[in-house]
Amino acid sequence: MKLSELDKQIVMELQSGLPLVSRPFEALARRLKITEEEFITRVHAIQQAGIMRRIGAALRHRRVGYTANAMIVWQIPEDKIDVVGEQFFHLPEITHCYQRVSLPQWPYNFYTMVHGHSREECQRIAERLAQIAGINSYRILYSVAELKKSSMKYFMD
Repeated sequence: MKLSELDKQIVMELQSGLPLVSRPFEALARRLKITEEEFITRVHAIQQAGIMRRIGAALRHRRVGYTANAMIVWQIPEDKIDVVGEQFFHLPEITHCYQRVSLPQWPYNFYTMVHGHSREECQRIAERLAQIAGINSYRILYSVAELKKSSMKYFMD
């Protein structure tokens, strides 16, 4: 599926955030001079094509008490990456999970991001993850400050 100009406009409206009204899609559709039904139909088509995965809320985790943010870097044997990835995929405490190329001076090839109310909580999560995966070669890197947090913006002029 190739995105039409209307589809791109719909994506731009969605990435700007939903208006806080009882019918947000109707309000966005009105801006584009189309019906709410057409707007929703186009959104479903974009999702069905696999171009857009989901529409979701972005929680400002620090504002609700999750002040400890930890990237846990793992040294996982290549033949276990898929199994560990599948195990970690289903765990709600992991918000991001990536495989990366390791380097001679940095042997870590798998990265997970977790958030907790304290560093101790993040440590407990890491220990639990290590037990689940059967992997003990990891390091925890804590965030010192959040310098920028934003979602990617597509089709911007």
